[in-house]
Amino acid sequence: MSADILSFIIFLPAVVAFGLMVTTKNVEAVRNIAFLTTSVILILVLKIYLDFEPQVGMQFVTNVPWISEYGINYYIGVDGFSLTILMMIAILIPTAYLLLWEGRTKGYWLNMLLVQTGVTGTLLSLDVILFYFFWEVMLLPVFIMIGINGFGDKVFTTIKVTIYTMAGSLLMFVSILYLGVAFFNEFGHWTFQYNELTKITTLTYSEQIWLFLAFVIAFGIKIPIFPLHTWIMETYKNAPTGAVFLLSSIMAKLGVYAIVRFMIPIFPEIYVEFSSWFVFIGLFGLIYFGIAALMQDDIKRMFAYSSASHLSFIAAGIFSLNAYGINGALYLIIAHAIATGALFLLVGVIHDETGFKTIKDLGGLAKKTPILTFIFAVMLFANVGLPGTNGFVSELLIIFGIYEFNHTLGYISALTVIIGASYMLWMFQRAILQKREDGTELQMRDLKIKEIVGLAPWVILVFLMGIYPDVFIDKFEPTVTHYLNDILKIGAMK
Repeated sequence: MSADILSFIIFLPAVVAFGLMVTTKNVEAVRNIAFLTTSVILILVLKIYLDFEPQVGMQFVTNVPWISEYGINYYIGVDGFSLTILMMIAILIPTAYLLLWEGRTKGYWLNMLLVQTGVTGTLLSLDVILFYFFWEVMLLPVFIMIGINGFGDKVFTTIKVTIYTMAGSLLMFVSILYLGVAFFNEFGHWTFQYNELTKITTLTYSEQIWLFLAFVIAFGIKIPIFPLHTWIMETYKNAPTGAVFLLSSIMAKLGVYAIVRFMIPIFPEIYVEFSSWFVFIGLFGLIYFGIAALMQDDIKRMFAYSSASHLSFIAAGIFSLNAYGINGALYLIIAHAIATGALFLLVGVIHDETGFKTIKDLGGLAKKTPILTFIFAVMLFANVGLPGTNGFVSELLIIFGIYEFNHTLGYISALTVIIGASYMLWMFQRAILQKREDGTELQMRDLKIKEIVGLAPWVILVFLMGIYPDVFIDKFEPTVTHYLNDILKIGAMK
């Protein structure tokens, strides 16, 4: 298959979005063409996934000069790690459209397309300047969606999330330029290709630490990890459903992806040296956000804390320095995207139909919406790691990885999983199963056929990934082994 296929996948949504922007005002036409566009991308990514050879390494590479005077290239490619997330994006976005089908504006759909170009370009970029460009592209449409289509104090929310993310982005940009100058001073020519930047030997220990921390802050804000999380709660509460889905299921995962893609190869020694701190911060975040989730009455805020808790667990796995933990973290990226994305979309349906999203105002939905309740339960059980679901496999691998890293921290990680089960089951009982406190019944429809069709692949993946994990892990495990053996030089097992 031609290497140009990745470029086509990146830019098709943006080209379609700009075309629709000037050719039609019909919202239904825009929505239908946007859905068709994302469906075409899903077919192409599936073809790449089937043709991909896990043992080969980076594939479908395009590397051509962009700003040649400063060594900035249009350099893209895919390996086992990025392929897994690319497949996740390609499946989740078009199927999510079916849950967002009605009551949206033309601008809503155009921004959804532009975000897809941004996240896909970010994922596939191997030149750090190109990565930064797409990193910014993926943020702007979400800001617009929150500012126009959000709820409550949406202007303040947009300003807050903009300040946070721009601060992180500027730190990253300065660090990228610093690395480029360091490479130029050592080798006499410019480049920003990440695999070339790994050859820099002139950075002092303190310079490496400061650069490493700058990247950590930029990516940590996006994940988010403690204490860089304070933007997430009001954002998830006030943002429209589509924006929350994109932020939680896709964009947050790119923060984790960036740590593995760039920070491990460029700062391997610092990554190993600081790993204990970040495993501890990850476990602390897991506990802190889990306890905070227990105290929430607004479902979207509760899911925001839940998402931050799971992402903290992923971060702990990424820094565990062994195959168990890193494989589990990558697997949990997909499992969490499916479960949390579905839950946010279902809460969006409930809110649109009832006008409520606080637990005390809901209740008794199970009797009126059996299909919604069933899918809600499946995603909830996947989120808490019920055996047989993808959440169980990924969480178990991370616990094994943290145990290999440090036995005491491993025991703690195993016990803290109970917190997630507590707040999820508590919420499910009150909001879905039991009757409302005042004895009245909410008027709520069940899921429509297109909504069921949209969520059906997600339900199938929950169980397929839970029962046959090797089918999926085999795609990215060679990449993890390469990082451990050839970059970190600590072997596949710690």
